[in-house]
Amino acid sequence: MLEGGEDARFIARRIVIAASEDVGNADPRALLVAVAAAQAVEHVGLPEAQLNLAQAAIYVARAPKSNAAAQAIWRAREDVRREGIAAPPPMLRDSHYRGAEARGHGSGYVSPHDDASRAGIDHLPEGLRGRAYYRPSPNGEEAEETAR
Repeated sequence: MLEGGEDARFIARRIVIAASEDVGNADPRALLVAVAAAQAVEHVGLPEAQLNLAQAAIYVARAPKSNAAAQAIWRAREDVRREGIAAPPPMLRDSHYRGAEARGHGSGYVSPHDDASRAGIDHLPEGLRGRAYYRPSPNGEEAEETAR
């Protein structure tokens, strides 16, 4: 692509996109490598940045693949387009103003930092409860998530 005259920034952009859209959480380091290469293109420039682009392209190409994060955002956005924006549950609403307690805002919320057993609680709005947008793939680091 470089030899054909393609802009190095365009190539870097495509590698960054592939790192999230095609590799995703199967290997989250792919995004770090891709963004570092894009920064190198800006900081170092060609011809030296060709090495950074090659390294990132190879890393992303060889990484395990998952589009689970992309599918999750696409499903969630589709639900919002179809069903509208739902209010967050009262426990997640701001409780730092006068009258919040009377409305039940913040009531019953327990931070998962204070109680790790609360980390898996469904905090979606009432009409969306039980939906799972992110479904980890059986690839790479996501496979470790599904094994838990």
